[in-house]
Amino acid sequence: MQTTRLIIVAVGGQGNLLASGVLAEAALLAGIPIQMSEVHGMAQRGGVVESALVFGGAQSPIISDGQADILVGFEPAETLRALKKCNRNTIVITNLAPLMPFTVNIGRGIYPNLEELQHLIRAKTRKLIAFNAVRRAEQAGNPLAVNMVLLGALVQTHIIPLSTENVKTAMQNKTKPAFLESNLKAFDLGFQAAAQ
Repeated sequence: MQTTRLIIVAVGGQGNLLASGVLAEAALLAGIPIQMSEVHGMAQRGGVVESALVFGGAQSPIISDGQADILVGFEPAETLRALKKCNRNTIVITNLAPLMPFTVNIGRGIYPNLEELQHLIRAKTRKLIAFNAVRRAEQAGNPLAVNMVLLGALVQTHIIPLSTENVKTAMQNKTKPAFLESNLKAFDLGFQAAAQ
Protein backbone atom coordinates (compact mmCIF):
# COMPACT_ATOMS: atom_id res chain seq x y z
CA MET A 1 0.00 0.00 0.00
CA GLN A 2 1.19 3.49 -0.84
CA THR A 3 2.15 5.69 2.09
CA THR A 4 0.06 8.86 2.49
CA ARG A 5 1.18 11.66 4.81
CA LEU A 6 -1.40 14.02 6.31
CA ILE A 7 -0.84 17.12 8.45
CA ILE A 8 -3.76 18.73 10.30
CA VAL A 9 -3.25 22.17 11.85
CA ALA A 10 -5.68 24.06 14.05
CA VAL A 11 -5.96 26.45 16.92
CA GLY A 12 -6.64 25.02 20.38
CA GLY A 13 -10.32 24.28 20.85
CA GLN A 14 -11.13 23.63 17.18
CA GLY A 15 -11.25 19.84 17.54
CA ASN A 16 -8.05 18.78 15.80
CA LEU A 17 -7.44 15.94 18.26
CA LEU A 18 -10.96 14.55 17.82
CA ALA A 19 -10.63 14.72 14.04
CA SER A 20 -7.28 12.92 14.19
CA GLY A 21 -8.73 10.28 16.49
CA VAL A 22 -11.64 9.69 14.11
CA LEU A 23 -9.26 9.22 11.17
CA ALA A 24 -7.02 6.86 13.15
CA GLU A 25 -10.01 4.77 14.24
CA ALA A 26 -11.33 4.69 10.66
CA ALA A 27 -7.94 3.40 9.51
CA LEU A 28 -8.02 0.67 12.16
CA LEU A 29 -11.55 -0.30 11.07
CA ALA A 30 -10.32 -0.58 7.48
CA GLY A 31 -7.24 -2.59 8.47
CA ILE A 32 -4.91 0.16 7.22
CA PRO A 33 -1.61 0.66 9.07
CA ILE A 34 -1.60 4.08 10.75
CA GLN A 35 1.01 6.11 12.63
CA MET A 36 -0.06 9.27 14.45
CA SER A 37 1.56 12.01 16.48
CA GLU A 38 0.28 15.23 18.01
CA VAL A 39 1.90 18.49 19.06
CA HIS A 40 -0.34 20.36 21.47
CA GLY A 41 1.65 23.58 21.69
CA MET A 42 -0.21 26.27 23.63
CA ALA A 43 -3.59 24.73 22.85
CA GLN A 44 -5.33 25.97 25.98
CA ARG A 45 -4.32 29.55 25.12
CA GLY A 46 -5.43 29.44 21.50
CA GLY A 47 -2.07 28.29 20.16
CA VAL A 48 -1.44 25.87 17.33
CA VAL A 49 -2.29 22.18 17.58
CA GLU A 50 -0.71 19.98 14.92
CA SER A 51 -1.42 16.34 14.15
CA ALA A 52 0.52 14.13 11.76
CA LEU A 53 -1.02 10.92 10.41
CA VAL A 54 0.80 8.51 8.13
CA PHE A 55 -1.35 5.89 6.38
CA GLY A 56 0.39 2.76 5.09
CA GLY A 57 3.80 1.38 5.88
CA ALA A 58 5.90 3.89 7.79
CA GLN A 59 8.64 3.74 10.38
CA SER A 60 7.63 7.00 12.05
CA PRO A 61 4.69 9.41 12.28
CA ILE A 62 7.06 12.36 11.79
CA ILE A 63 6.43 14.30 8.60
CA SER A 64 9.42 16.41 7.59
CA ASP A 65 9.25 19.68 5.72
CA GLY A 66 8.17 19.14 2.12
CA GLN A 67 6.79 15.63 2.72
CA ALA A 68 3.05 16.12 3.31
CA ASP A 69 0.74 14.66 0.68
CA ILE A 70 -2.16 16.61 2.16
CA LEU A 71 -2.51 19.51 4.58
CA VAL A 72 -5.80 20.30 6.31
CA GLY A 73 -6.01 23.63 8.07
CA PHE A 74 -8.82 24.52 10.44
CA GLU A 75 -7.65 28.17 10.54
CA PRO A 76 -6.28 30.05 7.50
CA ALA A 77 -3.20 31.65 9.07
CA GLU A 78 -2.19 28.30 10.60
CA THR A 79 -2.59 26.70 7.17
CA LEU A 80 -0.22 29.29 5.73
CA ARG A 81 2.22 28.77 8.62
CA ALA A 82 2.29 25.00 7.90
CA LEU A 83 2.97 25.47 4.19
CA LYS A 84 6.60 24.45 4.73
CA LYS A 85 5.36 20.86 5.16
CA CYS A 86 4.03 20.91 1.58
CA ASN A 87 5.53 20.36 -1.86
CA ARG A 88 4.40 20.89 -5.48
CA ASN A 89 2.20 17.76 -5.31
CA THR A 90 0.49 18.49 -1.98
CA ILE A 91 -3.23 19.10 -1.81
CA VAL A 92 -4.32 21.69 0.75
CA ILE A 93 -7.78 22.00 2.31
CA THR A 94 -8.40 25.07 4.46
CA ASN A 95 -11.17 26.78 6.33
CA LEU A 96 -11.37 30.44 5.29
CA ALA A 97 -12.99 31.71 8.51
CA PRO A 98 -10.20 33.29 10.57
CA LEU A 99 -9.81 33.17 14.34
CA MET A 100 -8.04 36.41 15.06
CA PRO A 101 -5.10 36.04 17.44
CA PHE A 102 -4.92 38.17 20.56
CA THR A 103 -2.21 40.36 19.06
CA VAL A 104 -4.45 41.28 16.11
CA ASN A 105 -7.40 41.97 18.42
CA ILE A 106 -5.38 44.47 20.46
CA GLY A 107 -3.93 46.17 17.37
CA ARG A 108 -0.38 44.79 17.72
CA GLY A 109 -0.50 42.40 14.79
CA ILE A 110 -1.80 42.13 11.25
CA TYR A 111 -3.80 39.18 9.97
CA PRO A 112 -2.86 37.92 6.49
CA ASN A 113 -5.10 38.97 3.59
CA LEU A 114 -7.19 35.91 2.68
CA GLU A 115 -6.85 36.44 -1.08
CA GLU A 116 -3.07 36.73 -0.84
CA LEU A 117 -2.97 33.71 1.49
CA GLN A 118 -4.81 31.59 -1.10
CA HIS A 119 -2.55 32.84 -3.88
CA LEU A 120 0.58 31.88 -1.90
CA ILE A 121 -0.77 28.39 -1.18
CA ARG A 122 -1.82 27.80 -4.81
CA ALA A 123 1.62 28.90 -6.04
CA LYS A 124 3.41 26.26 -3.92
CA THR A 125 1.05 23.26 -4.09
CA ARG A 126 -0.91 21.17 -6.58
CA LYS A 127 -4.42 22.09 -5.46
CA LEU A 128 -6.20 24.25 -2.89
CA ILE A 129 -9.71 23.57 -1.62
CA ALA A 130 -10.74 26.63 0.39
CA PHE A 131 -14.16 27.50 1.80
CA ASN A 132 -15.83 28.86 4.92
CA ALA A 133 -16.16 25.71 7.06
CA VAL A 134 -17.71 27.65 9.95
CA ARG A 135 -20.69 28.52 7.75
CA ARG A 136 -21.14 24.83 6.85
CA ALA A 137 -20.89 23.83 10.53
CA GLU A 138 -23.57 26.40 11.40
CA GLN A 139 -25.79 24.95 8.63
CA ALA A 140 -25.35 21.55 10.30
CA GLY A 141 -26.63 23.00 13.57
CA ASN A 142 -23.32 22.95 15.44
CA PRO A 143 -20.87 25.84 14.94
CA LEU A 144 -18.19 23.76 16.69
CA ALA A 145 -18.32 21.05 14.00
CA VAL A 146 -15.75 22.74 11.73
CA ASN A 147 -13.52 19.69 12.27
CA MET A 148 -16.18 17.36 10.88
CA VAL A 149 -16.84 19.65 7.91
CA LEU A 150 -13.15 19.50 7.03
CA LEU A 151 -13.06 15.71 7.52
CA GLY A 152 -15.84 15.47 4.95
CA ALA A 153 -13.82 17.59 2.52
CA LEU A 154 -10.74 15.45 3.17
CA VAL A 155 -12.53 12.16 2.53
CA GLN A 156 -14.07 13.56 -0.67
CA THR A 157 -10.60 14.08 -2.20
CA HIS A 158 -9.95 10.29 -2.07
CA ILE A 159 -6.30 10.99 -1.22
CA ILE A 160 -6.43 9.18 2.09
CA PRO A 161 -7.34 5.49 1.82
CA LEU A 162 -10.51 5.70 3.94
CA SER A 163 -14.11 5.17 2.91
CA THR A 164 -16.96 7.43 3.94
CA GLU A 165 -18.53 4.47 5.76
CA ASN A 166 -15.44 3.78 7.89
CA VAL A 167 -15.08 7.45 8.82
CA LYS A 168 -18.77 7.74 9.77
CA THR A 169 -18.52 4.58 11.87
CA ALA A 170 -15.47 6.03 13.62
CA MET A 171 -17.40 9.26 14.22
CA GLN A 172 -20.16 7.23 15.89
CA ASN A 173 -17.56 5.57 18.11
CA LYS A 174 -15.62 8.73 19.01
CA THR A 175 -18.21 11.51 19.36
CA LYS A 176 -20.79 12.09 22.07
CA PRO A 177 -24.29 10.92 21.10
CA ALA A 178 -25.70 14.43 21.57
CA PHE A 179 -23.44 15.72 18.77
CA LEU A 180 -23.53 12.76 16.41
CA GLU A 181 -26.39 13.92 14.17
CA SER A 182 -24.93 17.41 13.65
CA ASN A 183 -21.43 15.99 13.17
CA LEU A 184 -22.65 13.61 10.46
CA LYS A 185 -24.50 16.45 8.75
CA ALA A 186 -21.39 18.65 9.00
CA PHE A 187 -19.31 15.86 7.43
CA ASP A 188 -21.76 15.60 4.52
CA LEU A 189 -21.73 19.38 3.98
CA GLY A 190 -17.92 19.38 3.89
CA PHE A 191 -17.93 16.47 1.47
CA GLN A 192 -20.26 18.41 -0.83
CA ALA A 193 -18.23 21.63 -0.52
CA ALA A 194 -15.02 19.88 -1.62
CA ALA A 195 -16.80 18.35 -4.61
CA GLN A 196 -17.75 21.78 -5.99
